[in-house]
Amino acid sequence: MKILLDTHFLVWLATLPDKITKREFLALERRTEPLIVSAISIWELRVKWHAYDPKRREKESIDPDTALSFAMANDFAMAPLEPSDCILRVDPPIPHKDPFDEMLLVHAYRLGARLMTRDRKLLGHPLTVQV
Repeated sequence: MKILLDTHFLVWLATLPDKITKREFLALERRTEPLIVSAISIWELRVKWHAYDPKRREKESIDPDTALSFAMANDFAMAPLEPSDCILRVDPPIPHKDPFDEMLLVHAYRLGARLMTRDRKLLGHPLTVQV
């Protein structure tokens, strides 16, 4: 199974690997294809990084440059945003209107992958995987 990392998994792998469970690490280690990081995750990190005063940033936050460097240094596959991604619809639709989540699911669909997430709002969606 191809695994597309939700943004929080990219952050945890880069900064707080202790937040990832043993079961999740096993799933990541057993994969046969490179982990995938979406350009949407890098964009999400950029938006959130620049939206907050440095004193208010979460301990778990990471700047987008560091996140991208981490992904590339670890040979993660990078999924670019394609123009056709902007018109694809997620089916079934997600109940909330988070544009980052929706585009990550679009990427999972296009790539034939599953989005590895712990986001309660996304769990149970056919394009996600939780281990």
